[in-house]
Amino acid sequence: MNKELISKILKYLGEKRVITSSELAKTLGVSWNTAQSYLMELALDEKIIRIKKEGVNLWMIK
Repeated sequence: MNKELISKILKYLGEKRVITSSELAKTLGVSWNTAQSYLMELALDEKIIRIKKEGVNLWMIK
């Protein structure tokens, strides 16, 4: 994932505080699976955290 995309995702997260994979997919114009992959990669890099809640993943800056 390129630095520009990471910056865009982190900026969006900073503005919204908590987002879903679907929200990010709509914002970036990508599929849900692609957005989920981006977010999982950032979580593995310990830049964001995932909260599983009632069938939905919530993402926020660590």
